[in-house]
Amino acid sequence: MTEPLAPRPRQESAPTQQAPQAHQDPASEAFLQINPHKARSGFSRLKHAAGYSLQGLRAGWGEKAFRMEALLTLVLLPAACWLARDWREWALLTLPVFLVLITELLNSAIEAAIDRFGPEWHLLSKKAKDMGSAAVFLALVLCAAVWLAALYERWLK
Repeated sequence: MTEPLAPRPRQESAPTQQAPQAHQDPASEAFLQINPHKARSGFSRLKHAAGYSLQGLRAGWGEKAFRMEALLTLVLLPAACWLARDWREWALLTLPVFLVLITELLNSAIEAAIDRFGPEWHLLSKKAKDMGSAAVFLALVLCAAVWLAALYERWLK
């Protein structure tokens, strides 16, 4: 990974030059020099954001738990089309499935950020990882409850 660009040293302004305009904040100018991606706008920004999202999905695919949940999604989405009687039921069946994938990606992001600092054990690192894991667990419980209720409604009621 490349090192961020250091901000350019500020040049002393000559007494004849005007003060910077209100929209020319020197701090934001330095930030744009450090992170040139923030200077993008419009379609270019959207295109790059989509590319980063795809990279994130590829990184998520590298996680075993995400792969298992993604494969389960491939089973549940067609099942939702079969089980649902209208678009509202389909939405209620698919939303928790995607919530599981989203929380798994966020949990993996938390774990990666914590692991970046090193492998040593720390109470706050454990707490962050455990809370991310709990979020995934709650999403799985919600998904299972919604699907069990839908199956009960369809076949046993």
